Amino acid sequence: MSRVDSKMRRLVAVGAAVALALSMAACSGSGSGGSGSKTVVWSTWGTPEEIARYKDFDNQFMKEHPDIKVVLQPVADYGDYHTKLLAQLASGTAPDVFYIGDDKIGQFVNSKALLPLTDLMNSSASKTKPEDFAQGLFGATKKGDQIYAAPNDSNPDALWYDKVALKKAGVTDDPATLAAEGKWTTEAYLDMNEKLKKAGLTGSMFWNYWSTHYSWISAQGGKAFDESGKFVANTDQTSVKAMDVLAKNFQNGTFVVADTLPQGAGADSVFVTHKAGFFVQGRYTIGTVKSAGDPENYDVAPWPTPDGKAAPTGTAVSYLAINAKTKNKAAAFEFWTNYLSAAGQTERLKGGGNAVPSIKGADKVVLDGYPEHAQTLLDMRDIGFEDYATEASVPGLSSDISDKMLALYEGKASTKATLDDVAKMIEDKTGK
Repeated sequence: MSRVDSKMRRLVAVGAAVALALSMAACSGSGSGGSGSKTVVWSTWGTPEEIARYKDFDNQFMKEHPDIKVVLQPVADYGDYHTKLLAQLASGTAPDVFYIGDDKIGQFVNSKALLPLTDLMNSSASKTKPEDFAQGLFGATKKGDQIYAAPNDSNPDALWYDKVALKKAGVTDDPATLAAEGKWTTEAYLDMNEKLKKAGLTGSMFWNYWSTHYSWISAQGGKAFDESGKFVANTDQTSVKAMDVLAKNFQNGTFVVADTLPQGAGADSVFVTHKAGFFVQGRYTIGTVKSAGDPENYDVAPWPTPDGKAAPTGTAVSYLAINAKTKNKAAAFEFWTNYLSAAGQTERLKGGGNAVPSIKGADKVVLDGYPEHAQTLLDMRDIGFEDYATEASVPGLSSDISDKMLALYEGKASTKATLDDVAKMIEDKTGK
């Protein structure tokens, strides 16, 4: 699944109306699409290429399950997708199975509109046991021991780097090699960025969303939220210092917020024309650099850390859930578990797919391909984390936090004041 970047996240602001719609859906006695037959209606967003791949999966599934008919209801634009789904849930006409973005999953879980999945996942009919998934990717889908959705695939936010740009800046060390040797330190990374800036190039480009803030904090040994779900980055001194370093690099132009680049000269264009050293993105970057014609000049590295040892960082996902009101529970789960299974993810992601499998047994689709250090993407997934449940459970909160962070990155606020404001915002909206 393609990146859902912060621009897309801000397209839809879902507030009190969302909670009301979901509450109505949870209380509705209506079923989802179908009238008791073995028809599974499912929905997602996606590009034409992605939708074509999903349809191929559907056709293969129906060949293997001739008693189940699958009907895909695609929505082209992510910005429209959840609005439509909410309306369908409220009216009792929602699909049996559907995607949910990681920035929306918490509100859906809290609404009771999703079918509890733990028992089904542990049943003999399951091809997707809970322990088969990278555990940090469940994020806000869990409440206690109950699972309400699972990641359909993943995209660790890796540091894609341009060997040509680094060479122009006089950098002789290779980030992936340093990482393999345990020498990929924050000091080494910042030194490379300083050289890139002095050479008239952009050091690093980041998207302004939860993964950027919290990955940097985690990589530098800090803590954004504690075990109770309380935001503590404003009181954890390591986190405050880390965010201050991040902010100053944005403020002096060494780092760039990709969201703010002008149309026609966006981050992808900057990267493929060898004008930036690093671009923090997921596996979908393969398509960008291959289309530019010289993919051998690009590779991936994890986030740098003070001691060079790998640390958990952000991994973006979208989720697959089952409508709590489906009239075709067994068929819906059969489709759901096959779609998320190792075989299902392999089928969807093979041939240079745009994501990393979220489940054990499908890693070959990443390792058989590009880039050279593709194993890095798998290693990052295995220890990575999704957005914190406290933040992901409140509609619009993640975007509001990113707006605060953008002001910090642009030098319009101080680091400590920003983190204090974020802490107060979270406490006001969540009680934590």
